[in-house]
Amino acid sequence: MSLIAERMHAIKPSPTIAVTTKAAELKAAGKDVIGLGAGEPDFDTPDHIKAAAKRAMDTGDTKYTAVDGTPALKKAICDKFRRENGLEYAPANITVGTGGKQVIFNALLATLNAGDEVIIPAPYWVSYPDIALLAGGIPVFISCAAENGFKLQPADLEAAITPKTKWLILNSPSNPTGGAYTQAEMKALTDILLKHPHVHIMSDDIYEHIVYDGFTFCTPAQVEPQLNDRTLTINGVSKAYAMTGWRIGYAGGPVELIKAIAKLQSQSTSNPCSIAQAAAVEALNGPQDFLQEWVEVFKKRRNFVVDRLNAIPDIQCNRPEGAFYVFPKCSDLFGRKAPDGTVIDNGNALATYLLEHALVAVVPGIAFGAEPFFRISYATSDKTLDTALTRIADAVAKLS
Repeated sequence: MSLIAERMHAIKPSPTIAVTTKAAELKAAGKDVIGLGAGEPDFDTPDHIKAAAKRAMDTGDTKYTAVDGTPALKKAICDKFRRENGLEYAPANITVGTGGKQVIFNALLATLNAGDEVIIPAPYWVSYPDIALLAGGIPVFISCAAENGFKLQPADLEAAITPKTKWLILNSPSNPTGGAYTQAEMKALTDILLKHPHVHIMSDDIYEHIVYDGFTFCTPAQVEPQLNDRTLTINGVSKAYAMTGWRIGYAGGPVELIKAIAKLQSQSTSNPCSIAQAAAVEALNGPQDFLQEWVEVFKKRRNFVVDRLNAIPDIQCNRPEGAFYVFPKCSDLFGRKAPDGTVIDNGNALATYLLEHALVAVVPGIAFGAEPFFRISYATSDKTLDTALTRIADAVAKLS
């Protein structure tokens, strides 16, 4: 009898973490590897947020808290949703978890029965399908074309909905593409969802504040208030506030779901770190002016990376609306040979070639359910990006 449960065979380790780990191993071996795989801002957590954590420690705020968030943090989240998204939530509608990933995990595990379907537009964040599978659900993928900015089209959503559909997961701005839905595009989707009252919406808004060129962010329950009672609006402090290691994610949703999430969390991790929660209160309530300064830095990097990639023969790259990723197309390179004779026949082979011969770590598109693309994170310094793109261009030029 096997020790490992059958359910574990249905999932795989996170590909983005795998790429980062491989790059770290090569670095440890003395290789000058540039990692463009991590979805993590290179800015430091702002001082006023760190100061709030220090105050929490100094005043003894180091004990257990309520399972799904302190009253202070839940109030700050309610205020944030009201102020920035026009969403009215009471503390009973709020859950706080150890990162946004735990909130997603809790929500799907608390709601999916065997055979329930979860619609996931592709390209998708790598963890969505695996969490759905682990919870007993069936991922239903909808391919979203680069020509449409990798965004879900209403007719495709309509065609994918069945009596077994329980969730639609939307991520805007998107990881891995950076694509984001305009108000009109989101309204076209919510109009479809209004016709199917058995479908719930999970809106992953973690990159909300990282948008460019005057783009106005919107979220489904904001665009269509009639969907509020079947929408879980997820966010967190990781990306906007450079707090990835603090592990605080949160969501607003219907009370019945929030209670189920709390019950599940009470039997797994219990409360998120009390000190990190105090820091998150300050992040949401404190000064926000630095956010636009960071966005301007990211925008400059986005433009630099997109222009450099499009200057490489046979690579094409969209200019995304948000997040800090680009998702270039690389199919025109397939069939070519590396100097050692290896044939570049798919995105995995290209990513391996770039890692081993250019010492640049990227994530192949298949990890996000989309071939023939690869993901680059530009959440790193200008100098690092310049060196990495020079290496990529040189490596591509060596293909025959």
